[in-house]
Amino acid sequence: MTAATIAPSRLRHWVRTGLAALAIGAFGAFGTPAHARGPDGIADVAEKVIDAVVNISTSQTVEAKGGGSNTMPQLPPGSPFEEFFDDFFKNRRGPGGGGKGGDNNPPRKTNSLGSGFIIDTAGVVVTNNHVIAEADEIHVILNDGTKIKAELVGVDKKTDLAVLKIKPPKPLVAVKFGDSDKLRLGDWVVAIGNPFSLGGTVTAGIVSAKNRDISSGPYDSYIQTDASINRGNSGGPLFNLDGDVIGVNTLIISPSGGSIGIGFAVPSKTVVGVVDQLRQFGELRRGWLGVRIQSVTDEIAESLNIKPARGALVAGVDDKGPAKPAGIEPGDVVVKFDGKDVKDPKDLSRVVADTAVGKEVDVIIIRKGQEQAKKVTLGRLQDPEKVQAAVKTDEPAPEKPVTQKALGLDLATLSKDLRTRYKIKDTVKGVVVTNVDANSDAAEKRLSAGDVIVEVAQEAVSSGADIQKRVDQLKKDGKKSVLLLVSNADGELRFVALSVQ
Repeated sequence: MTAATIAPSRLRHWVRTGLAALAIGAFGAFGTPAHARGPDGIADVAEKVIDAVVNISTSQTVEAKGGGSNTMPQLPPGSPFEEFFDDFFKNRRGPGGGGKGGDNNPPRKTNSLGSGFIIDTAGVVVTNNHVIAEADEIHVILNDGTKIKAELVGVDKKTDLAVLKIKPPKPLVAVKFGDSDKLRLGDWVVAIGNPFSLGGTVTAGIVSAKNRDISSGPYDSYIQTDASINRGNSGGPLFNLDGDVIGVNTLIISPSGGSIGIGFAVPSKTVVGVVDQLRQFGELRRGWLGVRIQSVTDEIAESLNIKPARGALVAGVDDKGPAKPAGIEPGDVVVKFDGKDVKDPKDLSRVVADTAVGKEVDVIIIRKGQEQAKKVTLGRLQDPEKVQAAVKTDEPAPEKPVTQKALGLDLATLSKDLRTRYKIKDTVKGVVVTNVDANSDAAEKRLSAGDVIVEVAQEAVSSGADIQKRVDQLKKDGKKSVLLLVSNADGELRFVALSVQ
Protein backbone atom coordinates (compact mmCIF):
# COMPACT_ATOMS: atom_id res chain seq x y z
CA MET A 1 0.00 0.00 0.00
CA THR A 2 1.39 3.45 -0.92
CA ALA A 3 0.85 6.75 0.84
CA ALA A 4 -1.20 7.96 -2.12
CA THR A 5 -3.87 5.26 -1.51
CA ILE A 6 -4.31 5.78 2.22
CA ALA A 7 -7.49 7.51 3.30
CA PRO A 8 -6.77 10.98 4.77
CA SER A 9 -8.57 10.20 8.05
CA ARG A 10 -6.57 7.00 8.55
CA LEU A 11 -3.33 8.76 7.69
CA ARG A 12 -4.05 11.46 10.26
CA HIS A 13 -4.67 8.77 12.88
CA TRP A 14 -1.32 7.08 12.14
CA VAL A 15 0.51 10.38 12.28
CA ARG A 16 -1.05 11.29 15.64
CA THR A 17 -0.27 7.83 17.01
CA GLY A 18 3.31 7.98 15.74
CA LEU A 19 3.93 11.44 17.17
CA ALA A 20 2.54 10.37 20.51
CA ALA A 21 4.85 7.37 20.59
CA LEU A 22 7.84 9.54 19.70
CA ALA A 23 6.93 11.99 22.44
CA ILE A 24 6.62 9.20 25.02
CA GLY A 25 9.97 7.78 23.91
CA ALA A 26 11.63 11.16 24.14
CA PHE A 27 10.28 11.87 27.60
CA GLY A 28 11.14 8.39 28.81
CA ALA A 29 14.71 8.49 27.54
CA PHE A 30 15.71 12.10 28.16
CA GLY A 31 13.29 13.59 30.68
CA THR A 32 11.66 16.93 29.92
CA PRO A 33 12.33 18.71 26.60
CA ALA A 34 13.81 21.64 28.54
CA HIS A 35 16.70 19.46 29.65
CA ALA A 36 17.41 18.51 26.06
CA ARG A 37 17.44 22.17 25.02
CA GLY A 38 19.54 23.34 27.95
CA PRO A 39 18.72 25.30 31.11
CA ASP A 40 15.99 27.93 31.00
CA GLY A 41 18.17 30.44 32.89
CA ILE A 42 20.37 31.39 29.92
CA ALA A 43 18.01 34.14 28.76
CA ASP A 44 17.87 35.55 32.29
CA VAL A 45 21.67 35.60 32.50
CA ALA A 46 22.01 37.32 29.13
CA GLU A 47 19.42 39.96 30.01
CA LYS A 48 21.12 40.63 33.35
CA VAL A 49 24.69 41.09 32.09
CA ILE A 50 24.49 42.16 28.44
CA ASP A 51 24.97 45.88 29.20
CA ALA A 52 28.23 45.15 31.04
CA VAL A 53 29.78 43.47 28.00
CA VAL A 54 31.53 45.91 25.65
CA ASN A 55 33.30 45.97 22.32
CA ILE A 56 36.93 47.07 22.20
CA SER A 57 37.93 49.04 19.11
CA THR A 58 41.61 49.78 18.45
CA SER A 59 43.54 51.61 15.75
CA GLN A 60 47.21 51.47 14.92
CA THR A 61 49.38 53.36 12.44
CA VAL A 62 51.62 51.05 10.44
CA GLU A 63 54.16 51.63 7.73
CA ALA A 64 52.79 50.61 4.34
CA LYS A 65 54.82 48.03 2.44
CA GLY A 66 55.67 48.41 -1.21
CA GLY A 67 54.42 46.13 -3.94
CA GLY A 68 50.68 46.70 -3.38
CA SER A 69 48.07 47.83 -5.85
CA ASN A 70 49.00 51.48 -5.30
CA THR A 71 52.66 50.97 -6.16
CA MET A 72 53.85 52.16 -9.57
CA PRO A 73 55.39 49.32 -11.61
CA GLN A 74 59.14 49.36 -12.16
CA LEU A 75 59.64 50.11 -15.88
CA PRO A 76 62.79 50.39 -18.01
CA PRO A 77 63.89 54.01 -18.65
CA GLY A 78 62.35 55.34 -21.86
CA SER A 79 59.57 52.72 -21.89
CA PRO A 80 56.48 53.89 -23.84
CA PHE A 81 54.37 53.01 -20.78
CA GLU A 82 56.41 55.13 -18.36
CA GLU A 83 54.53 58.36 -19.04
CA PHE A 84 51.15 56.57 -18.97
CA PHE A 85 51.70 54.94 -15.57
CA ASP A 86 53.25 58.15 -14.20
CA ASP A 87 50.08 60.11 -15.05
CA PHE A 88 47.83 57.27 -13.85
CA PHE A 89 49.34 57.05 -10.37
CA LYS A 90 49.50 60.83 -9.98
CA ASN A 91 45.82 61.17 -10.80
CA ARG A 92 44.88 58.21 -8.60
CA ARG A 93 46.70 59.46 -5.54
CA GLY A 94 46.39 63.18 -6.05
CA PRO A 95 49.14 65.82 -5.79
CA GLY A 96 52.36 64.48 -4.34
CA GLY A 97 51.05 60.92 -4.17
CA GLY A 98 52.86 58.20 -6.02
CA GLY A 99 54.37 60.33 -8.79
CA LYS A 100 57.90 61.54 -9.16
CA GLY A 101 59.00 63.08 -5.90
CA GLY A 102 55.86 61.80 -4.06
CA ASP A 103 55.59 59.36 -1.14
CA ASN A 104 54.92 55.92 -2.62
CA ASN A 105 54.28 54.26 0.77
CA PRO A 106 52.50 56.58 3.21
CA PRO A 107 51.65 55.20 6.66
CA ARG A 108 48.18 53.76 7.01
CA LYS A 109 45.82 53.00 9.88
CA THR A 110 44.57 49.53 10.73
CA ASN A 111 41.58 48.78 12.95
CA SER A 112 40.55 45.76 14.98
CA LEU A 113 37.67 44.78 17.23
CA GLY A 114 37.55 42.58 20.31
CA SER A 115 35.50 42.22 23.47
CA GLY A 116 35.68 43.18 27.13
CA PHE A 117 33.53 43.67 30.21
CA ILE A 118 32.98 46.25 32.93
CA ILE A 119 33.91 45.20 36.47
CA ASP A 120 33.47 48.57 38.21
CA THR A 121 30.82 51.23 37.57
CA ALA A 122 33.63 53.80 37.87
CA GLY A 123 34.67 52.65 34.37
CA VAL A 124 37.12 49.75 34.82
CA VAL A 125 37.15 47.32 31.88
CA VAL A 126 38.90 43.95 31.52
CA THR A 127 39.99 42.48 28.17
CA ASN A 128 42.82 40.47 26.60
CA ASN A 129 46.26 41.97 26.12
CA HIS A 130 46.38 40.78 22.51
CA VAL A 131 43.18 42.74 21.77
CA ILE A 132 44.84 46.08 22.56
CA ALA A 133 48.54 45.26 21.99
CA GLU A 134 50.50 48.01 20.19
CA ALA A 135 47.33 50.09 19.69
CA ASP A 136 47.67 53.87 19.22
CA GLU A 137 44.06 54.46 20.26
CA ILE A 138 41.61 52.32 22.23
CA HIS A 139 37.85 52.89 22.37
CA VAL A 140 35.23 51.09 24.40
CA ILE A 141 31.85 50.72 22.72
CA LEU A 142 28.94 50.17 25.08
CA ASN A 143 25.99 47.92 24.26
CA ASP A 144 23.89 50.95 23.23
CA GLY A 145 26.57 52.08 20.76
CA THR A 146 28.16 54.81 22.90
CA LYS A 147 31.87 55.08 22.01
CA ILE A 148 34.31 56.20 24.72
CA LYS A 149 38.07 56.69 24.51
CA ALA A 150 39.89 54.38 26.92
CA GLU A 151 43.10 54.71 28.91
CA LEU A 152 45.37 51.70 29.37
CA VAL A 153 45.89 50.92 33.06
CA GLY A 154 48.19 47.93 32.67
CA VAL A 155 48.80 44.61 30.93
CA ASP A 156 50.12 41.17 31.81
CA LYS A 157 51.47 39.36 28.75
CA LYS A 158 51.95 36.05 30.54
CA THR A 159 48.23 35.64 31.24
CA ASP A 160 47.18 37.78 28.23
CA LEU A 161 45.09 40.17 30.34
CA ALA A 162 44.68 43.95 30.24
CA VAL A 163 42.81 46.56 32.27
CA LEU A 164 41.35 49.74 30.74
CA LYS A 165 39.79 52.85 32.30
CA ILE A 166 37.03 54.97 30.79
CA LYS A 167 35.16 58.07 31.96
CA PRO A 168 31.52 57.04 31.77
CA PRO A 169 29.07 59.67 30.46
CA LYS A 170 26.25 57.87 32.26
CA PRO A 171 25.77 55.15 34.92
CA LEU A 172 27.28 51.82 33.91
CA VAL A 173 26.33 48.22 34.58
CA ALA A 174 29.14 46.12 36.09
CA VAL A 175 29.53 42.38 36.63
CA LYS A 176 31.28 40.55 39.43
CA PHE A 177 33.65 37.60 39.45
CA GLY A 178 32.58 34.14 40.51
CA ASP A 179 34.69 31.26 41.84
CA SER A 180 36.11 29.26 38.94
CA ASP A 181 37.34 26.59 41.37
CA LYS A 182 33.71 25.58 41.97
CA LEU A 183 33.11 24.75 38.31
CA ARG A 184 32.37 21.14 37.50
CA LEU A 185 32.72 19.31 34.21
CA GLY A 186 29.39 19.61 32.43
CA ASP A 187 28.33 22.86 34.10
CA TRP A 188 26.55 25.24 31.73
CA VAL A 189 28.35 28.46 30.80
CA VAL A 190 27.45 31.48 28.67
CA ALA A 191 29.89 33.41 26.44
CA ILE A 192 29.10 36.96 25.33
CA GLY A 193 31.28 38.95 22.95
CA ASN A 194 31.79 40.47 19.51
CA PRO A 195 32.42 37.58 17.10
CA PHE A 196 33.34 38.58 13.55
CA SER A 197 32.51 42.22 14.47
CA LEU A 198 28.80 41.40 14.62
CA GLY A 199 28.22 43.10 17.98
CA GLY A 200 27.01 41.55 21.23
CA THR A 201 26.35 37.85 20.66
CA VAL A 202 25.34 35.21 23.21
CA THR A 203 26.38 31.57 22.98
CA ALA A 204 26.05 28.75 25.52
CA GLY A 205 27.77 25.46 26.19
CA ILE A 206 29.30 23.41 28.95
CA VAL A 207 32.62 23.17 30.76
CA SER A 208 34.50 20.51 28.80
CA ALA A 209 37.66 20.45 30.93
CA LYS A 210 39.49 22.34 33.67
CA ASN A 211 43.15 23.20 34.30
CA ARG A 212 44.06 22.80 30.63
CA ASP A 213 47.75 23.34 29.85
CA ILE A 214 48.17 24.10 26.14
CA SER A 215 51.76 25.40 26.48
CA SER A 216 50.84 28.98 25.57
CA GLY A 217 52.45 30.42 28.70
CA PRO A 218 54.08 29.59 32.03
CA TYR A 219 50.83 29.77 34.02
CA ASP A 220 48.41 27.87 31.75
CA SER A 221 45.34 26.61 33.60
CA TYR A 222 42.50 27.23 31.17
CA ILE A 223 38.81 26.41 31.35
CA GLN A 224 37.88 24.53 28.16
CA THR A 225 34.35 25.03 26.84
CA ASP A 226 32.29 24.15 23.78
CA ALA A 227 30.35 27.43 23.98
CA SER A 228 30.97 29.01 20.56
CA ILE A 229 33.95 31.37 20.72
CA ASN A 230 35.04 32.97 17.45
CA ARG A 231 37.32 35.73 16.20
CA GLY A 232 36.37 38.90 18.04
CA ASN A 233 35.24 37.07 21.19
CA SER A 234 38.71 37.53 22.68
CA GLY A 235 38.55 39.43 25.96
CA GLY A 236 34.86 38.72 26.47
CA PRO A 237 33.45 37.16 29.64
CA LEU A 238 32.42 33.57 30.30
CA PHE A 239 29.51 33.49 32.76
CA ASN A 240 28.03 30.83 35.00
CA LEU A 241 24.25 30.61 35.35
CA ASP A 242 24.36 33.00 38.32
CA GLY A 243 25.60 35.74 36.00
CA ASP A 244 29.08 35.78 37.55
CA VAL A 245 32.24 35.97 35.41
CA ILE A 246 34.13 32.70 35.79
CA GLY A 247 36.56 33.23 32.90
CA VAL A 248 37.90 35.49 30.14
CA ASN A 249 37.57 34.02 26.65
CA THR A 250 41.07 34.03 25.18
CA LEU A 251 41.92 31.22 22.75
CA ILE A 252 40.36 28.76 20.34
CA ILE A 253 41.70 25.75 18.50
CA SER A 254 40.43 25.80 14.94
CA PRO A 255 41.82 25.13 11.46
CA SER A 256 39.43 27.70 9.96
CA GLY A 257 39.31 30.44 12.57
CA GLY A 258 35.71 29.59 13.46
CA SER A 259 34.46 27.68 16.50
CA ILE A 260 34.75 23.90 16.41
CA GLY A 261 33.79 23.55 20.06
CA ILE A 262 37.27 23.92 21.56
CA GLY A 263 37.62 27.27 23.29
CA PHE A 264 39.69 28.34 26.28
CA ALA A 265 39.11 30.93 29.00
CA VAL A 266 41.45 32.24 31.69
CA PRO A 267 39.80 31.20 35.00
CA SER A 268 38.47 33.95 37.23
CA LYS A 269 40.74 32.82 40.07
CA THR A 270 43.71 33.89 37.95
CA VAL A 271 42.01 36.97 36.51
CA VAL A 272 41.08 38.45 39.91
CA GLY A 273 44.67 38.41 41.18
CA VAL A 274 46.07 39.88 37.96
CA VAL A 275 43.42 42.60 37.72
CA ASP A 276 43.87 43.62 41.35
CA GLN A 277 47.61 44.11 40.85
CA LEU A 278 47.21 45.94 37.55
CA ARG A 279 44.74 48.34 39.17
CA GLN A 280 46.97 48.85 42.18
CA PHE A 281 50.45 48.95 40.60
CA GLY A 282 49.91 49.10 36.84
CA GLU A 283 52.08 45.97 36.58
CA LEU A 284 52.39 42.42 37.93
CA ARG A 285 54.52 41.73 41.00
CA ARG A 286 54.89 37.97 41.09
CA GLY A 287 56.53 35.90 43.77
CA TRP A 288 59.93 34.34 43.07
CA LEU A 289 61.42 31.24 44.68
CA GLY A 290 64.73 31.20 42.79
CA VAL A 291 64.80 27.60 41.60
CA ARG A 292 64.76 25.78 38.27
CA ILE A 293 62.37 22.85 38.30
CA GLN A 294 61.48 19.82 36.23
CA SER A 295 58.96 16.99 36.25
CA VAL A 296 59.26 13.95 38.50
CA THR A 297 59.02 11.02 36.09
CA ASP A 298 58.33 7.48 37.27
CA GLU A 299 62.02 6.64 36.82
CA ILE A 300 63.14 9.68 38.83
CA ALA A 301 60.57 8.91 41.52
CA GLU A 302 61.90 5.35 41.81
CA SER A 303 65.45 6.64 42.12
CA LEU A 304 64.45 9.10 44.87
CA ASN A 305 62.18 6.64 46.74
CA ILE A 306 59.08 8.78 46.14
CA LYS A 307 55.76 6.96 45.81
CA PRO A 308 53.69 7.91 43.92
CA ALA A 309 55.53 10.18 41.46
CA ARG A 310 54.59 13.78 42.29
CA GLY A 311 55.93 17.25 43.00
CA ALA A 312 58.46 19.52 41.31
CA LEU A 313 62.10 18.42 41.22
CA VAL A 314 64.59 21.19 41.98
CA ALA A 315 67.22 21.03 39.24
CA GLY A 316 69.05 24.20 40.19
CA VAL A 317 69.07 26.93 42.84
CA ASP A 318 69.82 30.58 42.10
CA ASP A 319 72.70 31.80 44.27
CA LYS A 320 70.89 35.12 44.80
CA GLY A 321 67.39 33.65 45.18
CA PRO A 322 65.22 33.11 48.28
CA ALA A 323 65.51 29.30 48.16
CA LYS A 324 69.28 29.31 48.75
CA PRO A 325 69.31 30.74 52.31
CA ALA A 326 66.25 28.63 53.15
CA GLY A 327 68.31 25.47 52.60
CA ILE A 328 66.61 24.16 49.46
CA GLU A 329 69.05 22.18 47.30
CA PRO A 330 69.17 20.53 43.86
CA GLY A 331 67.59 17.09 44.13
CA ASP A 332 64.88 18.22 46.56
CA VAL A 333 61.30 17.58 45.45
CA VAL A 334 58.75 20.24 46.42
CA VAL A 335 55.44 18.54 47.29
CA LYS A 336 53.67 21.34 49.16
CA PHE A 337 53.93 25.13 49.04
CA ASP A 338 52.16 27.48 51.45
CA GLY A 339 49.72 24.73 52.38
CA LYS A 340 48.86 23.83 48.78
CA ASP A 341 49.72 20.46 47.25
CA VAL A 342 52.19 20.51 44.36
CA LYS A 343 51.44 17.74 41.85
CA ASP A 344 53.75 18.93 39.07
CA PRO A 345 56.06 21.84 38.11
CA LYS A 346 53.15 23.89 36.67
CA ASP A 347 51.42 23.77 40.05
CA LEU A 348 54.50 25.18 41.75
CA SER A 349 55.01 27.90 39.13
CA ARG A 350 51.41 29.09 39.48
CA VAL A 351 51.24 29.07 43.27
CA VAL A 352 54.59 30.85 43.65
CA ALA A 353 53.59 33.50 41.10
CA ASP A 354 50.28 34.08 42.91
CA THR A 355 51.92 34.47 46.33
CA ALA A 356 52.67 37.97 47.62
CA VAL A 357 56.24 39.22 47.35
CA GLY A 358 57.92 39.25 50.78
CA LYS A 359 55.58 36.65 52.32
CA GLU A 360 57.17 33.92 54.47
CA VAL A 361 55.79 30.54 53.43
CA ASP A 362 56.21 26.93 54.49
CA VAL A 363 57.66 24.65 51.82
CA ILE A 364 57.54 20.87 52.22
CA ILE A 365 60.26 19.00 50.34
CA ILE A 366 61.30 15.36 50.03
CA ARG A 367 65.05 14.81 50.38
CA LYS A 368 66.46 11.28 50.19
CA GLY A 369 63.00 9.82 50.79
CA GLN A 370 62.23 11.93 53.88
CA GLU A 371 59.93 14.95 54.14
CA GLN A 372 61.42 18.17 55.47
CA ALA A 373 59.89 21.60 56.13
CA LYS A 374 61.59 24.81 55.00
CA LYS A 375 60.61 28.44 55.50
CA VAL A 376 61.14 30.75 52.53
CA THR A 377 60.61 34.50 52.22
CA LEU A 378 59.62 35.07 48.60
CA GLY A 379 61.40 37.55 46.38
CA ARG A 380 60.03 39.31 43.31
CA LEU A 381 60.23 37.77 39.84
CA GLN A 382 61.95 40.10 37.42
CA ASP A 383 60.52 40.24 33.92
CA PRO A 384 61.74 39.49 31.34
CA GLU A 385 63.92 36.65 32.54
CA LYS A 386 65.94 35.41 29.59
CA VAL A 387 69.20 33.53 29.65
CA GLN A 388 71.38 33.50 26.56
CA ALA A 389 73.14 30.15 26.15
CA ALA A 390 76.68 30.11 24.86
CA VAL A 391 77.15 28.69 21.38
CA LYS A 392 78.98 25.37 21.30
CA THR A 393 81.56 24.71 18.64
CA ASP A 394 83.02 21.51 17.29
CA GLU A 395 86.63 22.71 17.49
CA PRO A 396 88.76 19.58 17.99
CA ALA A 397 90.91 19.16 21.06
CA PRO A 398 94.69 18.87 20.64
CA GLU A 399 94.75 15.44 22.26
CA LYS A 400 92.27 12.66 22.62
CA PRO A 401 91.13 12.26 26.24
CA VAL A 402 91.12 8.96 28.08
CA THR A 403 87.51 7.79 28.21
CA GLN A 404 85.47 5.11 29.94
CA LYS A 405 82.15 3.67 28.81
CA ALA A 406 79.09 3.48 31.07
CA LEU A 407 75.32 3.79 30.52
CA GLY A 408 75.85 4.17 26.79
CA LEU A 409 78.15 7.15 27.37
CA ASP A 410 81.81 7.84 26.67
CA LEU A 411 83.02 9.62 29.82
CA ALA A 412 86.20 11.60 30.51
CA THR A 413 87.66 13.52 33.42
CA LEU A 414 87.36 17.26 32.88
CA SER A 415 90.55 18.86 31.63
CA LYS A 416 91.53 22.29 30.34
CA ASP A 417 91.39 21.03 26.76
CA LEU A 418 87.90 19.57 27.22
CA ARG A 419 86.65 22.77 28.85
CA THR A 420 87.93 24.71 25.85
CA ARG A 421 86.46 22.27 23.32
CA TYR A 422 82.96 22.35 24.82
CA LYS A 423 83.16 25.88 26.30
CA ILE A 424 82.46 24.56 29.79
CA LYS A 425 82.60 27.14 32.56
CA ASP A 426 85.27 26.76 35.26
CA THR A 427 82.57 26.56 37.93
CA VAL A 428 81.18 23.30 36.47
CA LYS A 429 82.61 20.19 38.15
CA GLY A 430 82.12 16.53 37.26
CA VAL A 431 82.67 14.08 34.40
CA VAL A 432 82.22 15.23 30.80
CA VAL A 433 80.31 13.23 28.18
CA THR A 434 82.34 12.97 24.97
CA ASN A 435 80.04 10.65 23.00
CA VAL A 436 76.55 9.11 23.28
CA ASP A 437 75.52 5.72 21.87
CA ALA A 438 72.67 6.50 19.45
CA ASN A 439 70.75 3.36 20.54
CA SER A 440 71.05 4.00 24.29
CA ASP A 441 68.59 5.26 26.87
CA ALA A 442 70.91 8.25 27.30
CA ALA A 443 70.32 9.28 23.67
CA GLU A 444 66.55 9.04 24.17
CA LYS A 445 66.90 11.31 27.22
CA ARG A 446 68.81 13.79 25.02
CA LEU A 447 72.19 13.63 26.69
CA SER A 448 74.87 14.93 24.32
CA ALA A 449 78.61 15.47 24.05
CA GLY A 450 79.64 18.40 26.25
CA ASP A 451 77.15 17.60 29.04
CA VAL A 452 78.77 17.14 32.43
CA ILE A 453 77.61 14.53 34.97
CA VAL A 454 77.86 16.20 38.37
CA GLU A 455 76.24 13.57 40.61
CA VAL A 456 75.18 9.94 40.39
CA ALA A 457 72.45 8.89 42.83
CA GLN A 458 72.97 12.23 44.63
CA GLU A 459 76.68 11.63 45.19
CA ALA A 460 79.36 13.78 43.52
CA VAL A 461 81.58 12.13 40.89
CA SER A 462 84.89 13.21 39.36
CA SER A 463 85.80 10.36 36.99
CA GLY A 464 84.31 7.70 34.78
CA ALA A 465 85.40 5.09 37.30
CA ASP A 466 83.32 6.83 40.01
CA ILE A 467 80.26 6.59 37.78
CA GLN A 468 80.79 2.93 36.93
CA LYS A 469 81.26 2.09 40.61
CA ARG A 470 77.98 3.79 41.56
CA VAL A 471 76.11 2.07 38.70
CA ASP A 472 77.44 -1.37 39.71
CA GLN A 473 76.33 -0.81 43.31
CA LEU A 474 72.83 0.24 42.22
CA LYS A 475 72.53 -2.92 40.12
CA LYS A 476 73.46 -5.02 43.18
CA ASP A 477 70.83 -3.17 45.19
CA GLY A 478 68.20 -4.15 42.62
CA LYS A 479 67.59 -0.64 41.31
CA LYS A 480 66.13 -0.34 37.82
CA SER A 481 67.41 3.16 37.12
CA VAL A 482 70.07 5.63 38.20
CA LEU A 483 69.50 9.32 38.78
CA LEU A 484 72.08 11.65 37.24
CA LEU A 485 72.50 15.35 37.94
CA VAL A 486 73.65 16.77 34.61
CA SER A 487 75.02 20.23 33.85
CA ASN A 488 75.29 21.97 30.51
CA ALA A 489 78.32 24.10 29.61
CA ASP A 490 76.83 27.17 31.31
CA GLY A 491 76.19 25.39 34.60
CA GLU A 492 72.44 24.91 34.21
CA LEU A 493 71.43 21.67 35.93
CA ARG A 494 68.79 19.05 35.26
CA PHE A 495 68.08 15.54 36.52
CA VAL A 496 68.03 12.56 34.18
CA ALA A 497 67.06 8.99 35.11
CA LEU A 498 68.73 6.26 33.02
CA SER A 499 68.03 2.54 32.99
CA VAL A 500 70.78 0.36 34.51
CA GLN A 501 69.34 -2.89 33.16
